[in-house]
Amino acid sequence: MKNKSLVSISDLSKDEILRLLSQAERFEKNPNQKILDGKVVATLFFEPSTRTRLSFETAVNRLGGRVIGFSDAKTSSQSKGETLKDTIMMVSNYADLIVMRHYLEGAARYASEVAPVPVINAGDGANQHPSQTMLDLYSIYKTQGTLEGLTITMVGDLKYGRTVHSLLEAMQYWKPKFNFIACKELQMPEQYKRFCDDHGIEYHESTDFSQEVINETDILYMTRVQQERFTDLMEYERVKSLYNLHNSMLDNSKPNLRVLHPLPRITEISQDVDDNPKAYFFQQAKNGLYARQAIICRSLGIEC
Repeated sequence: MKNKSLVSISDLSKDEILRLLSQAERFEKNPNQKILDGKVVATLFFEPSTRTRLSFETAVNRLGGRVIGFSDAKTSSQSKGETLKDTIMMVSNYADLIVMRHYLEGAARYASEVAPVPVINAGDGANQHPSQTMLDLYSIYKTQGTLEGLTITMVGDLKYGRTVHSLLEAMQYWKPKFNFIACKELQMPEQYKRFCDDHGIEYHESTDFSQEVINETDILYMTRVQQERFTDLMEYERVKSLYNLHNSMLDNSKPNLRVLHPLPRITEISQDVDDNPKAYFFQQAKNGLYARQAIICRSLGIEC
């Protein structure tokens, strides 16, 4: 893998994460700069995306770079049978950096190994989503004033949720406590629970989204049950609405609690939560612009 590619959050050290958070803070104060003048970034989205693709493209545009690419694999030569390797090698001829989302786990790692330019993983199947993790960390730091010693409750699709997988790994440096709330079919995979065990991270697992858990939480991380990950639609219908957050459930929560969600949401967060000052998911999405500006500069070796 190229040194400046970002495929997994584990590619970053604690110091690198903190440096990116500081850079994101600076970009929030001044997002419009011309430091990517002459640079071309290719956004290759083999899987649908709204926030991630638009925030990456906005990040490039606000920094003075140019964007090429596609938002639908059907418009690429993959629809003609072109291999991923050939697509990556071809695009590398035209771009200084590739941002890629793919439906297959490990596709981003493979792309980073064959591409002569850096690759940023914008989500690969149910595996990793490191740029989302950086905006999540930035959102947590902004709202809590620290990353240290927080209680983070993750709710919903913990099996296929690449955002919760990446966030769990990133938080290893700051002694968190996790609550994993999911039905049996969508529980946190064993490999991530082993990760917690190996790094001395406390966690509790339950199928019950209780008021007691909410009231002890600093960060409530809601997730969507992802229909696109299910092969059995009957199973999806059975589990898709098991966990729902309503405004009244936040009445006795901690003053510092903030509700995060990688979006899009379906029914897991009621509309009546939106006006609660503890709802932070729209600002969280906005923070993606600044976090991704920092990541792009890192990958291109640009001081910012």
